[in-house]
Amino acid sequence: MNAGCLTIKELTEAVGGGLTPRMVRHYHQLGLLPQPVRSPSNYRLYTQKDVVRLQRIVALKQQGFQLNHIRHILDVEPEADTNQNLMLQLQQQYRAVIQQISQLRQTASALEGLLGRDRHCQIIQAEVLAQLKLLDVETQAGLGGLAKLWSGLDAQIHTHSEAFSESLQRLLPDLSERSEIERHLISQLVLACGDVSLVSFVKLSRDAIAASRKALSDSCQIVVDTQTVAAALDRTRLSHLGCRVETLIDNPHITTATEAELAFWQHQEWRQKLQQVTPGCVLVVGYAPSVLLEISLAISQTDYTNPKIQPALVIAMPIGFSHAPAAKRQLMQQPIPYITVEGTLGGGALAATALNALVESLIDKPDCHCYLSQSIGI
Repeated sequence: MNAGCLTIKELTEAVGGGLTPRMVRHYHQLGLLPQPVRSPSNYRLYTQKDVVRLQRIVALKQQGFQLNHIRHILDVEPEADTNQNLMLQLQQQYRAVIQQISQLRQTASALEGLLGRDRHCQIIQAEVLAQLKLLDVETQAGLGGLAKLWSGLDAQIHTHSEAFSESLQRLLPDLSERSEIERHLISQLVLACGDVSLVSFVKLSRDAIAASRKALSDSCQIVVDTQTVAAALDRTRLSHLGCRVETLIDNPHITTATEAELAFWQHQEWRQKLQQVTPGCVLVVGYAPSVLLEISLAISQTDYTNPKIQPALVIAMPIGFSHAPAAKRQLMQQPIPYITVEGTLGGGALAATALNALVESLIDKPDCHCYLSQSIGI
């Protein structure tokens, strides 16, 4: 055996990340990994160069890239024109993925149309399922029959209000290992956007629920990035908890993610305002990725002798296609309790919903509007 070379088992151990010899052989077949030299006993022998390439493959795969994307990325030469060709290829592949997602979304919608029915619709739901088996889709009359089936099912929506919780029970994945408060939080987030797949992207630090409950019970300061987020908060419950709401970008004309992002970059006073938030506050970001980046930077610079900011919890759901995912990843590396939605998903409605769900777990909603008589910073 050549000195310094690794067997396939030693290679997988060196790379880690759950890699197996079977996966390595599969990567050889796909052309992701060049065929290795063989020992006199016909064992595959790998070099440090193979270790580095496999580490890159594993890392890119964990980030969500498909294997055919990874092959293009690793094999491209550094010349500018080649990089441009790679970007065009990846753009085409991205569009193909989006088309697949769209098709799956249509399938999901059809299933939700059946599974999401409450008990009031179950009788006609069973009838529809029975008739779907017998449907003749080869004729125009058969297609008309399909439309008639859906019309009959949809007609039931005029007889009663929608039972959201009942529908969700049939659609949500198994959340039995989550706490009751986490299950409620996730359910409310799904209802806020109408997309059950959001469940896979919701991330909570281990201590997020406990930290939020303590902070809110202690009448903590709530700091939101825009007035749009502030307007969606459960002001009645927050008022009874004694939690004061402050808006970071306190310009009533700023209502979109684009405006919030640009404004935060252009106005130093809002960055300074962020540095002055009360220790133990809850920070809620629903629009501007730069606000979350600034929060993570301030937290990372914190030490025991010179603290920058010390929030009890960060609810991080900014919108964006490059900065927002990066800002969320940076937050999840900080030693601060957090609730976030991975990737590009987010928005003010989701951010406000997350806080409202936490508040709802602490106090029943009083039948009053006492907050209207208070001066609250929005």
